Amino acid sequence: MTQEKYPKDRPVFRFAPSPNGRLHLGHAYSALLNQKLAREVNGVMLLRIEDTDLVRCTPVLEQRMLEDLNWLGFQWDDEARRQSDHLDVYQNAISRLQDMGLVYPAFMSRREIREFVECETSKGENWPCDPDGVPHYPNIDRYLARSERDARIASGEKFSLRLDMAAAVARIDIPLFWNEEGKGTQGQSGRIDADAMQWGDIVLSGKDYPASYHLASVVDDALCGVSHIVRGRDLFDATAVHRVLQNLLGYHTPIYFHHDLILDKDGNKLSKSRNDTSLAELRAAGASPQDIRQIIGLDDIQV
Repeated sequence: MTQEKYPKDRPVFRFAPSPNGRLHLGHAYSALLNQKLAREVNGVMLLRIEDTDLVRCTPVLEQRMLEDLNWLGFQWDDEARRQSDHLDVYQNAISRLQDMGLVYPAFMSRREIREFVECETSKGENWPCDPDGVPHYPNIDRYLARSERDARIASGEKFSLRLDMAAAVARIDIPLFWNEEGKGTQGQSGRIDADAMQWGDIVLSGKDYPASYHLASVVDDALCGVSHIVRGRDLFDATAVHRVLQNLLGYHTPIYFHHDLILDKDGNKLSKSRNDTSLAELRAAGASPQDIRQIIGLDDIQV
């Protein structure tokens, strides 16, 4: 599918779940809100299956996910796009970033990162963390000699590929921003300046997945001509990273709408490990699709 497939005057929306667990009420809200907004503007509604995590995503979970969406009444145009069918596209994007000198192999494991950061903080260092609270990757591997990198890779040592964020931002000579039609984590809307440095050197390709969420999502949105990205507010800050990748790869900038999250009774974000909010459990308990729409506040949607 390419961005030329649909007329340029038709907005393109997408819902992009991962088949790594059962869908819950939060997914239902995002799916049906996308469908509602797309219908209001005669837009195209696409479904993307984000299954680049080759360990956690399985065909069984994908089938259950599709069953949940069909039961809910979520409707999409065209065939669903499965990311695992397009791994070469993501590799091409990574190769382009490598040609710019913006990618390096990162060899540290999660345990090694944690131990390194603990050591630095024990010395009184203030170690930066990204908006999700994850410590930035240490810059040791960024400055390894080419000969050492090649030798470690040739020896079979596992590694991920990371974006040198400082170099990437320095390469962009215009202010980066996006237009927010929803609200951010602090209630922001309108023109939002993109601060990607707060994320550190993000992963582009990991040891267990050939393309990270950030990379694959940006590439797919561009190739499918997605004009409106409607997703949860928990991804608001990540948009800064996506704007950097869009600029480097020469992609268009979509309009963003970050919506409220469906929270549990304690005010926490829903998790796929919480069975009591899964669509499957609610259906088994006798809930109807209309019941779900009422629970999430979208009962005016007609299916």
